[in-house]
Amino acid sequence: MKALFFSLLLLAPWLHAEVKLPAIFSDGMVLQQAQLVRIWGTAEPGEDVKVTFGDQSHSSVTGPEGKWSILLNPMNASAQPAELVVAGKNTITLKNVLIGEVWICSGQSNMQWTVQQAGKAQEEIAAANHPQIRMFNVERRPSLAPQTDCKGEWKEATGANVGEFSAVGYFFGRHLHQVLKVPVGLINTSWGGTRIEAWTSREALEERPCAVEMLADWKDAVARWDGPRETAAFEKRKADWQEQVKQIDAENAKLPADKKKPKPQAPRPPDDPTKSQHHPSVLFNGMVAPLVPYAVKGAIWYQGESNQRRAFQYQELLPTMINDWRKQWVDVFSFYIVQLASFGNGRPVTKEAGVPDPWAELQEAQTLTAQTLDKCGIAIINDIGEQNDIHPKNKQEVGRRLALWALAKDYGKTGSEYCGPLYLSSVVQGDKIRIQFTHTGSGLKTRDGGEPASFQITGADQKWVWAKAKIEGSEVVVWSESVPQPIGVRYAWAAWPEGANLINAEGLPASCFRTDDFLPSTLGVVSPFKEGAPPKPAPAKP
Repeated sequence: MKALFFSLLLLAPWLHAEVKLPAIFSDGMVLQQAQLVRIWGTAEPGEDVKVTFGDQSHSSVTGPEGKWSILLNPMNASAQPAELVVAGKNTITLKNVLIGEVWICSGQSNMQWTVQQAGKAQEEIAAANHPQIRMFNVERRPSLAPQTDCKGEWKEATGANVGEFSAVGYFFGRHLHQVLKVPVGLINTSWGGTRIEAWTSREALEERPCAVEMLADWKDAVARWDGPRETAAFEKRKADWQEQVKQIDAENAKLPADKKKPKPQAPRPPDDPTKSQHHPSVLFNGMVAPLVPYAVKGAIWYQGESNQRRAFQYQELLPTMINDWRKQWVDVFSFYIVQLASFGNGRPVTKEAGVPDPWAELQEAQTLTAQTLDKCGIAIINDIGEQNDIHPKNKQEVGRRLALWALAKDYGKTGSEYCGPLYLSSVVQGDKIRIQFTHTGSGLKTRDGGEPASFQITGADQKWVWAKAKIEGSEVVVWSESVPQPIGVRYAWAAWPEGANLINAEGLPASCFRTDDFLPSTLGVVSPFKEGAPPKPAPAKP
Protein backbone atom coordinates (compact mmCIF):
# COMPACT_ATOMS: atom_id res chain seq x y z
CA MET A 1 0.00 0.00 0.00
CA LYS A 2 2.86 2.37 0.88
CA ALA A 3 4.49 1.62 -2.46
CA LEU A 4 1.25 2.50 -4.26
CA PHE A 5 0.94 5.71 -2.24
CA PHE A 6 4.44 6.88 -3.15
CA SER A 7 3.90 5.90 -6.78
CA LEU A 8 0.82 8.09 -6.87
CA LEU A 9 2.80 10.93 -5.33
CA LEU A 10 5.39 10.65 -8.10
CA LEU A 11 2.66 10.67 -10.72
CA ALA A 12 0.70 13.51 -9.09
CA PRO A 13 2.20 16.31 -11.22
CA TRP A 14 0.97 14.53 -14.35
CA LEU A 15 -2.49 13.43 -13.18
CA HIS A 16 -4.00 16.74 -14.23
CA ALA A 17 -1.25 17.93 -16.58
CA GLU A 18 -2.61 20.18 -19.29
CA VAL A 19 -1.19 20.68 -22.73
CA LYS A 20 1.13 23.68 -22.49
CA LEU A 21 3.12 25.74 -24.97
CA PRO A 22 6.25 27.87 -24.47
CA ALA A 23 5.64 31.61 -24.50
CA ILE A 24 7.12 31.95 -28.00
CA PHE A 25 3.98 30.17 -29.25
CA SER A 26 1.25 32.67 -28.49
CA ASP A 27 -1.34 34.93 -30.07
CA GLY A 28 0.01 37.17 -32.81
CA MET A 29 3.10 35.10 -33.64
CA VAL A 30 4.71 34.83 -37.07
CA LEU A 31 5.71 31.42 -38.41
CA GLN A 32 8.62 31.13 -40.85
CA GLN A 33 7.57 30.56 -44.44
CA ALA A 34 9.08 27.94 -46.78
CA GLN A 35 10.56 25.86 -43.95
CA LEU A 36 9.53 22.97 -41.77
CA VAL A 37 8.12 24.57 -38.63
CA ARG A 38 8.38 22.73 -35.34
CA ILE A 39 5.69 23.20 -32.71
CA TRP A 40 6.42 21.76 -29.27
CA GLY A 41 5.22 21.75 -25.70
CA THR A 42 4.40 19.62 -22.67
CA ALA A 43 1.51 17.43 -21.56
CA GLU A 44 0.83 14.32 -19.55
CA PRO A 45 3.13 11.41 -20.55
CA GLY A 46 1.47 9.24 -23.17
CA GLU A 47 -1.11 11.89 -24.06
CA ASP A 48 -2.20 12.25 -27.69
CA VAL A 49 -1.68 15.82 -28.89
CA LYS A 50 -3.05 17.15 -32.16
CA VAL A 51 -1.95 20.38 -33.86
CA THR A 52 -4.14 21.93 -36.56
CA PHE A 53 -3.19 24.94 -38.69
CA GLY A 54 -4.96 25.76 -41.93
CA ASP A 55 -5.29 22.59 -43.94
CA GLN A 56 -2.61 20.79 -41.92
CA SER A 57 -3.22 18.45 -39.01
CA HIS A 58 -0.47 16.54 -37.21
CA SER A 59 -0.45 14.36 -34.11
CA SER A 60 2.14 13.43 -31.50
CA VAL A 61 2.27 11.28 -28.39
CA THR A 62 3.86 12.85 -25.34
CA GLY A 63 7.04 11.08 -24.21
CA PRO A 64 7.93 9.85 -20.71
CA GLU A 65 9.32 13.28 -19.77
CA GLY A 66 6.08 15.00 -20.71
CA LYS A 67 7.37 16.52 -23.96
CA TRP A 68 5.85 16.42 -27.44
CA SER A 69 6.55 18.05 -30.80
CA ILE A 70 5.26 18.05 -34.37
CA LEU A 71 6.42 19.49 -37.69
CA LEU A 72 4.26 21.68 -39.89
CA ASN A 73 4.97 21.33 -43.60
CA PRO A 74 6.50 24.36 -45.37
CA MET A 75 3.97 27.12 -46.04
CA ASN A 76 3.84 30.22 -48.22
CA ALA A 77 3.74 33.66 -46.64
CA SER A 78 0.28 34.77 -45.67
CA ALA A 79 -0.91 38.08 -44.30
CA GLN A 80 -4.32 36.60 -43.51
CA PRO A 81 -4.58 35.90 -39.77
CA ALA A 82 -5.28 32.28 -38.93
CA GLU A 83 -5.75 30.15 -35.84
CA LEU A 84 -3.43 27.41 -34.65
CA VAL A 85 -5.13 24.83 -32.45
CA VAL A 86 -3.34 22.47 -30.06
CA ALA A 87 -5.61 19.82 -28.58
CA GLY A 88 -5.04 17.14 -25.98
CA LYS A 89 -7.07 16.75 -22.83
CA ASN A 90 -7.44 20.50 -23.08
CA THR A 91 -7.40 22.78 -26.12
CA ILE A 92 -5.28 25.86 -26.79
CA THR A 93 -6.27 28.18 -29.64
CA LEU A 94 -3.67 30.68 -30.79
CA LYS A 95 -5.21 33.56 -32.72
CA ASN A 96 -3.98 36.09 -35.26
CA VAL A 97 -1.11 33.91 -36.50
CA LEU A 98 0.73 34.97 -39.67
CA ILE A 99 3.27 33.30 -41.96
CA GLY A 100 6.28 35.30 -43.13
CA GLU A 101 9.93 35.98 -42.30
CA VAL A 102 11.26 35.54 -38.75
CA TRP A 103 14.53 37.02 -37.47
CA ILE A 104 16.34 36.99 -34.13
CA CYS A 105 17.73 40.35 -32.96
CA SER A 106 20.44 39.99 -30.33
CA GLY A 107 23.41 41.68 -28.69
CA GLN A 108 24.11 44.27 -26.01
CA SER A 109 22.89 47.83 -25.44
CA ASN A 110 22.96 49.04 -29.03
CA MET A 111 20.57 46.22 -29.94
CA GLN A 112 18.57 46.70 -26.75
CA TRP A 113 18.33 50.48 -27.48
CA THR A 114 14.66 51.13 -28.10
CA VAL A 115 12.79 53.11 -30.73
CA GLN A 116 11.85 55.70 -28.12
CA GLN A 117 15.58 56.24 -27.45
CA ALA A 118 16.54 56.51 -31.13
CA GLY A 119 16.72 59.57 -33.33
CA LYS A 120 13.38 61.03 -34.45
CA ALA A 121 11.70 58.86 -31.81
CA GLN A 122 8.35 60.66 -31.60
CA GLU A 123 8.09 60.86 -35.38
CA GLU A 124 8.84 57.16 -35.77
CA ILE A 125 6.39 56.13 -33.04
CA ALA A 126 3.63 58.27 -34.50
CA ALA A 127 4.19 56.78 -37.97
CA ALA A 128 4.32 53.15 -36.79
CA ASN A 129 1.35 51.34 -38.26
CA HIS A 130 2.57 47.93 -39.39
CA PRO A 131 0.22 45.27 -38.00
CA GLN A 132 1.95 42.63 -40.13
CA ILE A 133 5.24 43.23 -38.30
CA ARG A 134 5.17 41.33 -35.01
CA MET A 135 7.65 41.85 -32.17
CA PHE A 136 8.57 39.56 -29.27
CA ASN A 137 10.73 40.86 -26.40
CA VAL A 138 12.47 38.10 -24.44
CA GLU A 139 12.54 39.07 -20.76
CA ARG A 140 16.11 39.52 -19.53
CA ARG A 141 17.00 36.55 -17.36
CA PRO A 142 20.37 34.92 -16.69
CA SER A 143 20.43 31.23 -15.78
CA LEU A 144 23.18 28.79 -14.85
CA ALA A 145 21.20 25.96 -16.51
CA PRO A 146 19.44 25.88 -19.93
CA GLN A 147 15.78 26.85 -19.71
CA THR A 148 12.87 25.57 -21.77
CA ASP A 149 10.74 28.72 -21.59
CA CYS A 150 11.00 32.48 -21.29
CA LYS A 151 8.65 35.37 -20.65
CA GLY A 152 7.42 37.53 -23.50
CA GLU A 153 4.53 38.17 -25.84
CA TRP A 154 4.01 38.98 -29.49
CA LYS A 155 2.90 42.53 -30.23
CA GLU A 156 1.99 44.33 -33.44
CA ALA A 157 4.29 47.12 -34.62
CA THR A 158 1.97 50.01 -33.90
CA GLY A 159 2.56 53.32 -32.19
CA ALA A 160 1.46 51.82 -28.89
CA ASN A 161 4.12 49.08 -29.02
CA VAL A 162 7.21 50.00 -31.05
CA GLY A 163 8.59 52.47 -28.51
CA GLU A 164 9.69 49.65 -26.20
CA PHE A 165 11.18 47.45 -28.91
CA SER A 166 14.73 47.29 -30.25
CA ALA A 167 15.25 50.19 -32.65
CA VAL A 168 17.74 48.30 -34.82
CA GLY A 169 15.44 45.29 -34.89
CA TYR A 170 12.35 47.31 -35.76
CA PHE A 171 14.01 49.37 -38.51
CA PHE A 172 15.56 46.20 -39.96
CA GLY A 173 12.19 44.44 -39.98
CA ARG A 174 10.36 47.46 -41.32
CA HIS A 175 12.70 47.69 -44.31
CA LEU A 176 12.24 43.97 -45.06
CA HIS A 177 8.48 44.28 -44.78
CA GLN A 178 8.31 47.32 -47.05
CA VAL A 179 10.35 45.60 -49.76
CA LEU A 180 9.11 42.01 -49.48
CA LYS A 181 5.45 42.82 -48.73
CA VAL A 182 5.18 39.84 -46.36
CA PRO A 183 4.69 39.59 -42.58
CA VAL A 184 7.86 39.87 -40.49
CA GLY A 185 8.42 38.44 -37.02
CA LEU A 186 11.19 39.91 -34.84
CA ILE A 187 12.47 38.23 -31.67
CA ASN A 188 14.52 40.61 -29.53
CA THR A 189 16.82 38.91 -27.04
CA SER A 190 19.40 41.47 -25.93
CA TRP A 191 20.96 42.92 -22.78
CA GLY A 192 23.10 46.03 -22.44
CA GLY A 193 26.70 45.73 -21.34
CA THR A 194 26.90 41.98 -21.81
CA ARG A 195 29.75 39.94 -23.25
CA ILE A 196 29.61 37.44 -26.06
CA GLU A 197 30.57 34.48 -23.87
CA ALA A 198 27.33 34.92 -21.91
CA TRP A 199 25.41 34.31 -25.16
CA THR A 200 27.27 31.08 -25.99
CA SER A 201 26.48 27.61 -24.64
CA ARG A 202 28.77 26.03 -22.07
CA GLU A 203 29.43 23.06 -24.36
CA ALA A 204 30.62 25.33 -27.19
CA LEU A 205 32.90 27.36 -24.90
CA GLU A 206 34.45 24.26 -23.37
CA GLU A 207 35.55 23.15 -26.83
CA ARG A 208 37.54 26.34 -27.46
CA PRO A 209 41.13 26.69 -26.17
CA CYS A 210 40.74 30.46 -25.91
CA ALA A 211 38.01 30.04 -23.27
CA VAL A 212 39.85 27.69 -20.90
CA GLU A 213 41.34 30.42 -18.70
CA MET A 214 38.14 32.45 -18.71
CA LEU A 215 36.02 29.50 -17.56
CA ALA A 216 38.55 28.65 -14.87
CA ASP A 217 38.55 32.24 -13.58
CA TRP A 218 34.75 32.27 -13.34
CA LYS A 219 34.83 28.96 -11.49
CA ASP A 220 37.31 30.45 -9.02
CA ALA A 221 35.18 33.59 -8.60
CA VAL A 222 32.14 31.49 -7.72
CA ALA A 223 34.17 29.39 -5.26
CA ARG A 224 35.52 32.53 -3.55
CA TRP A 225 32.17 34.29 -3.35
CA ASP A 226 31.13 35.03 0.22
CA GLY A 227 27.79 36.83 0.09
CA PRO A 228 27.52 37.94 3.73
CA ARG A 229 31.08 39.23 3.83
CA GLU A 230 30.72 41.09 0.49
CA THR A 231 27.43 42.62 1.60
CA ALA A 232 28.89 43.79 4.92
CA ALA A 233 31.86 45.35 3.14
CA PHE A 234 29.52 47.13 0.72
CA GLU A 235 27.39 48.49 3.55
CA LYS A 236 30.54 49.88 5.15
CA ARG A 237 31.58 51.58 1.88
CA LYS A 238 28.07 52.92 1.46
CA ALA A 239 28.01 54.36 5.01
CA ASP A 240 31.39 56.02 4.47
CA TRP A 241 30.17 57.49 1.19
CA GLN A 242 26.99 58.82 2.78
CA GLU A 243 29.05 60.49 5.50
CA GLN A 244 31.29 62.10 2.85
CA VAL A 245 28.29 63.39 0.94
CA LYS A 246 26.79 64.76 4.16
CA GLN A 247 29.96 66.67 4.95
CA ILE A 248 30.29 68.02 1.41
CA ASP A 249 26.64 69.13 1.41
CA ALA A 250 27.25 71.00 4.65
CA GLU A 251 30.34 72.70 3.23
CA ASN A 252 28.68 73.51 -0.08
CA ALA A 253 25.79 75.20 1.70
CA LYS A 254 28.26 77.92 2.73
CA LEU A 255 29.93 78.28 -0.67
CA PRO A 256 28.92 80.16 -3.84
CA ALA A 257 27.78 78.06 -6.79
CA ASP A 258 31.11 78.26 -8.63
CA LYS A 259 33.04 77.07 -5.58
CA LYS A 260 30.97 74.06 -4.59
CA LYS A 261 32.80 70.74 -4.25
CA PRO A 262 31.80 67.75 -6.40
CA LYS A 263 30.31 64.73 -4.67
CA PRO A 264 32.03 61.34 -4.87
CA GLN A 265 30.45 58.60 -6.93
CA ALA A 266 28.31 56.16 -4.98
CA PRO A 267 29.92 52.75 -4.39
CA ARG A 268 28.67 49.89 -6.54
CA PRO A 269 27.04 46.92 -4.84
CA PRO A 270 29.01 43.67 -5.07
CA ASP A 271 28.59 41.52 -8.16
CA ASP A 272 27.41 38.05 -7.24
CA PRO A 273 29.13 35.80 -9.82
CA THR A 274 26.40 33.19 -9.41
CA LYS A 275 23.77 35.69 -10.56
CA SER A 276 25.77 37.84 -12.95
CA GLN A 277 24.55 38.39 -16.51
CA HIS A 278 28.24 38.33 -17.50
CA HIS A 279 28.81 34.74 -16.41
CA PRO A 280 29.60 32.52 -19.41
CA SER A 281 26.53 30.89 -20.98
CA VAL A 282 23.91 32.36 -18.64
CA LEU A 283 22.18 34.44 -21.33
CA PHE A 284 22.29 31.58 -23.78
CA ASN A 285 20.64 29.43 -21.10
CA GLY A 286 17.99 31.95 -20.11
CA MET A 287 17.34 33.92 -23.29
CA VAL A 288 18.34 31.79 -26.29
CA ALA A 289 17.81 28.14 -25.34
CA PRO A 290 14.05 28.72 -24.79
CA LEU A 291 13.75 29.81 -28.42
CA VAL A 292 15.39 26.68 -29.88
CA PRO A 293 14.27 25.39 -32.40
CA TYR A 294 11.66 28.05 -33.33
CA ALA A 295 12.00 28.32 -37.11
CA VAL A 296 13.82 31.49 -38.20
CA LYS A 297 15.37 32.89 -41.34
CA GLY A 298 18.39 34.30 -39.56
CA ALA A 299 19.82 36.57 -36.88
CA ILE A 300 21.18 40.10 -36.62
CA TRP A 301 23.85 40.83 -34.01
CA TYR A 302 25.05 44.14 -32.51
CA GLN A 303 27.58 43.48 -29.74
CA GLY A 304 31.26 43.75 -28.99
CA GLU A 305 31.69 46.94 -26.98
CA SER A 306 32.10 44.89 -23.78
CA ASN A 307 34.64 42.55 -25.39
CA GLN A 308 36.96 45.20 -26.83
CA ARG A 309 39.71 44.55 -24.27
CA ARG A 310 39.77 40.96 -25.56
CA ALA A 311 39.39 41.82 -29.22
CA PHE A 312 41.82 39.21 -30.52
CA GLN A 313 39.99 36.50 -28.54
CA TYR A 314 36.77 37.76 -30.16
CA GLN A 315 38.11 36.48 -33.49
CA GLU A 316 37.45 33.03 -32.02
CA LEU A 317 34.50 33.77 -29.73
CA LEU A 318 32.25 35.32 -32.38
CA PRO A 319 32.39 32.43 -34.88
CA THR A 320 32.11 30.03 -31.94
CA MET A 321 28.83 31.61 -30.91
CA ILE A 322 27.47 31.74 -34.45
CA ASN A 323 28.31 28.10 -35.09
CA ASP A 324 26.89 27.20 -31.68
CA TRP A 325 23.52 28.79 -32.44
CA ARG A 326 23.42 27.14 -35.84
CA LYS A 327 24.19 23.78 -34.24
CA GLN A 328 21.43 24.30 -31.66
CA TRP A 329 18.92 25.09 -34.40
CA VAL A 330 20.34 22.42 -36.75
CA ASP A 331 20.26 25.13 -39.40
CA VAL A 332 23.03 27.19 -40.97
CA PHE A 333 20.84 30.28 -40.94
CA SER A 334 22.02 33.71 -42.04
CA PHE A 335 23.85 35.84 -39.51
CA TYR A 336 24.48 39.54 -40.05
CA ILE A 337 26.81 41.52 -37.79
CA VAL A 338 26.86 45.25 -37.06
CA GLN A 339 30.44 46.49 -37.00
CA LEU A 340 30.91 48.81 -34.03
CA ALA A 341 30.35 52.46 -34.88
CA SER A 342 33.10 55.01 -34.44
CA PHE A 343 33.21 56.27 -30.85
CA GLY A 344 35.63 58.39 -28.84
CA ASN A 345 35.83 55.62 -26.22
CA GLY A 346 36.57 58.12 -23.47
CA ARG A 347 39.98 58.97 -24.94
CA PRO A 348 41.33 62.20 -26.39
CA VAL A 349 41.58 62.02 -30.15
CA THR A 350 45.17 61.16 -30.98
CA LYS A 351 47.09 62.95 -33.70
CA GLU A 352 49.71 60.22 -33.77
CA ALA A 353 49.82 57.33 -36.20
CA GLY A 354 50.41 53.79 -35.06
CA VAL A 355 48.58 53.99 -31.72
CA PRO A 356 47.22 50.56 -30.68
CA ASP A 357 43.43 50.56 -30.43
CA PRO A 358 41.33 47.68 -29.07
CA TRP A 359 38.18 49.17 -30.61
CA ALA A 360 39.65 48.86 -34.11
CA GLU A 361 40.88 45.35 -33.28
CA LEU A 362 37.33 44.40 -32.26
CA GLN A 363 35.99 45.83 -35.52
CA GLU A 364 38.60 43.76 -37.35
CA ALA A 365 37.45 40.61 -35.52
CA GLN A 366 33.86 41.26 -36.57
CA THR A 367 34.85 41.80 -40.19
CA LEU A 368 37.06 38.70 -40.35
CA THR A 369 34.20 36.58 -39.04
CA ALA A 370 31.79 37.97 -41.61
CA GLN A 371 34.30 37.34 -44.40
CA THR A 372 35.19 33.77 -43.43
CA LEU A 373 31.95 32.16 -42.23
CA ASP A 374 29.30 31.06 -44.70
CA LYS A 375 26.08 33.08 -44.84
CA CYS A 376 27.49 35.95 -42.79
CA GLY A 377 27.72 39.65 -43.53
CA ILE A 378 28.83 42.92 -41.94
CA ALA A 379 26.95 46.22 -41.76
CA ILE A 380 29.58 48.98 -41.59
CA ILE A 381 28.46 52.09 -39.71
CA ASN A 382 31.68 53.99 -38.94
CA ASP A 383 30.17 57.07 -40.58
CA ILE A 384 27.24 57.42 -38.17
CA GLY A 385 28.97 57.03 -34.81
CA GLU A 386 28.98 59.77 -32.17
CA GLN A 387 32.25 60.73 -30.54
CA ASN A 388 30.85 61.19 -27.05
CA ASP A 389 28.05 58.63 -27.08
CA ILE A 390 28.53 54.89 -27.40
CA HIS A 391 24.91 54.66 -28.54
CA PRO A 392 24.57 56.40 -31.92
CA LYS A 393 21.01 57.61 -32.40
CA ASN A 394 20.73 56.85 -36.11
CA LYS A 395 19.42 53.33 -35.68
CA GLN A 396 17.33 53.71 -38.85
CA GLU A 397 20.42 53.48 -41.03
CA VAL A 398 21.82 50.58 -39.01
CA GLY A 399 18.63 48.61 -39.59
CA ARG A 400 18.59 49.53 -43.29
CA ARG A 401 22.18 48.40 -43.86
CA LEU A 402 21.48 45.07 -42.17
CA ALA A 403 18.39 44.70 -44.33
CA LEU A 404 20.45 45.34 -47.47
CA TRP A 405 22.43 42.19 -46.67
CA ALA A 406 19.33 40.10 -46.06
CA LEU A 407 17.57 41.38 -49.18
CA ALA A 408 20.59 40.60 -51.36
CA LYS A 409 21.68 37.27 -49.89
CA ASP A 410 18.43 35.76 -48.61
CA TYR A 411 15.77 37.23 -50.88
CA GLY A 412 17.53 37.68 -54.23
CA LYS A 413 17.29 41.48 -54.37
CA THR A 414 20.66 41.93 -56.04
CA GLY A 415 20.06 45.08 -58.06
CA SER A 416 22.43 47.31 -56.10
CA GLU A 417 25.43 47.19 -53.77
CA TYR A 418 24.65 46.07 -50.20
CA CYS A 419 27.97 46.60 -48.38
CA GLY A 420 30.72 49.16 -48.09
CA PRO A 421 34.22 48.43 -49.46
CA LEU A 422 36.03 45.59 -47.67
CA TYR A 423 39.76 45.04 -47.85
CA LEU A 424 40.70 42.19 -50.20
CA SER A 425 44.44 42.32 -50.89
CA SER A 426 47.42 44.59 -51.39
CA VAL A 427 50.62 44.71 -53.38
CA VAL A 428 53.78 46.73 -52.81
CA GLN A 429 54.89 48.67 -55.89
CA GLY A 430 58.15 50.44 -55.16
CA ASP A 431 57.47 53.13 -52.56
CA LYS A 432 53.69 52.68 -52.74
CA ILE A 433 51.14 50.09 -51.69
CA ARG A 434 48.15 49.41 -53.90
CA ILE A 435 44.97 48.23 -52.11
CA GLN A 436 42.23 46.09 -53.65
CA PHE A 437 38.68 45.82 -52.30
CA THR A 438 35.46 43.91 -52.65
CA HIS A 439 32.10 45.72 -52.66
CA THR A 440 33.35 48.72 -54.59
CA GLY A 441 29.90 49.00 -56.17
CA SER A 442 29.78 51.56 -58.94
CA GLY A 443 33.23 52.80 -57.95
CA LEU A 444 35.25 54.21 -55.09
CA LYS A 445 34.97 57.83 -54.00
CA THR A 446 35.21 59.95 -50.87
CA ARG A 447 32.35 61.28 -48.84
CA ASP A 448 33.60 64.86 -48.90
CA GLY A 449 35.06 64.90 -52.42
CA GLY A 450 38.61 65.32 -51.10
CA GLU A 451 41.55 62.94 -51.13
CA PRO A 452 41.19 59.68 -49.16
CA ALA A 453 42.17 60.28 -45.53
CA SER A 454 42.86 58.36 -42.31
CA PHE A 455 45.48 56.13 -43.98
CA GLN A 456 48.69 55.13 -42.17
CA ILE A 457 51.78 53.46 -43.62
CA THR A 458 54.89 51.81 -42.20
CA GLY A 459 58.12 50.14 -43.16
CA ALA A 460 59.83 47.18 -41.52
CA ASP A 461 60.66 49.32 -38.46
CA GLN A 462 56.92 49.41 -37.61
CA LYS A 463 57.04 53.18 -37.22
CA TRP A 464 53.70 54.33 -38.55
CA VAL A 465 53.18 57.70 -40.21
CA TRP A 466 50.15 59.35 -41.75
CA ALA A 467 50.03 58.67 -45.47
CA LYS A 468 48.80 60.18 -48.66
CA ALA A 469 46.31 58.25 -50.76
CA LYS A 470 44.51 58.47 -54.06
CA ILE A 471 41.80 56.49 -55.81
CA GLU A 472 42.70 54.80 -59.07
CA GLY A 473 39.69 53.00 -60.49
CA SER A 474 38.58 50.40 -57.96
CA GLU A 475 41.85 50.61 -55.99
CA VAL A 476 43.51 52.97 -53.54
CA VAL A 477 47.21 53.79 -53.77
CA VAL A 478 48.92 54.76 -50.49
CA TRP A 479 52.38 56.25 -49.88
CA SER A 480 54.53 58.59 -47.80
CA GLU A 481 57.79 60.29 -48.71
CA SER A 482 59.16 59.29 -45.31
CA VAL A 483 58.59 55.57 -45.91
CA PRO A 484 60.54 54.60 -49.07
CA GLN A 485 60.08 50.84 -48.52
CA PRO A 486 56.57 50.36 -47.14
CA ILE A 487 55.26 47.01 -45.94
CA GLY A 488 51.92 47.84 -44.30
CA VAL A 489 48.90 50.12 -44.49
CA ARG A 490 46.08 50.79 -42.04
CA TYR A 491 42.84 52.66 -42.64
CA ALA A 492 40.50 54.18 -40.03
CA TRP A 493 42.47 52.30 -37.38
CA ALA A 494 41.10 54.08 -34.31
CA ALA A 495 37.97 54.14 -32.20
CA TRP A 496 37.36 57.66 -33.54
CA PRO A 497 39.13 57.80 -36.94
CA GLU A 498 39.09 61.45 -37.86
CA GLY A 499 38.83 62.10 -41.57
CA ALA A 500 37.91 58.55 -42.62
CA ASN A 501 36.02 59.24 -45.81
CA LEU A 502 36.35 56.30 -48.22
CA ILE A 503 33.01 55.06 -49.59
CA ASN A 504 31.61 53.43 -52.68
CA ALA A 505 29.42 55.32 -55.12
CA GLU A 506 26.36 53.91 -53.35
CA GLY A 507 27.37 55.88 -50.25
CA LEU A 508 28.32 52.89 -48.08
CA PRO A 509 31.50 53.43 -46.03
CA ALA A 510 34.65 51.34 -46.22
CA SER A 511 35.53 49.20 -43.23
CA CYS A 512 38.64 49.85 -41.20
CA PHE A 513 41.41 47.43 -42.17
CA ARG A 514 45.11 46.68 -41.95
CA THR A 515 47.37 44.92 -44.42
CA ASP A 516 50.09 44.11 -41.87
CA ASP A 517 50.33 41.01 -39.69
CA PHE A 518 51.88 42.65 -36.62
CA LEU A 519 50.80 41.30 -33.25
CA PRO A 520 47.64 43.04 -31.96
CA SER A 521 47.60 44.85 -28.62
CA THR A 522 44.92 42.53 -27.20
CA LEU A 523 46.77 39.30 -27.95
CA GLY A 524 46.85 37.02 -24.89
CA VAL A 525 44.05 38.77 -22.97
CA VAL A 526 41.53 35.93 -22.65
CA SER A 527 39.69 36.53 -19.38
CA PRO A 528 37.62 39.50 -18.18
CA PHE A 529 39.35 39.13 -14.80
CA LYS A 530 42.68 40.01 -16.40
CA GLU A 531 41.67 42.75 -18.84
CA GLY A 532 43.04 45.62 -16.84
CA ALA A 533 41.23 48.91 -16.55
CA PRO A 534 39.36 49.65 -19.78
CA PRO A 535 39.20 53.22 -21.06
CA LYS A 536 36.60 55.15 -19.13
CA PRO A 537 33.56 55.68 -21.39
CA ALA A 538 32.54 59.21 -22.15
CA PRO A 539 29.16 60.14 -20.64
CA ALA A 540 26.17 59.71 -22.91
CA LYS A 541 24.57 62.83 -24.27
CA PRO A 542 21.51 63.91 -22.29
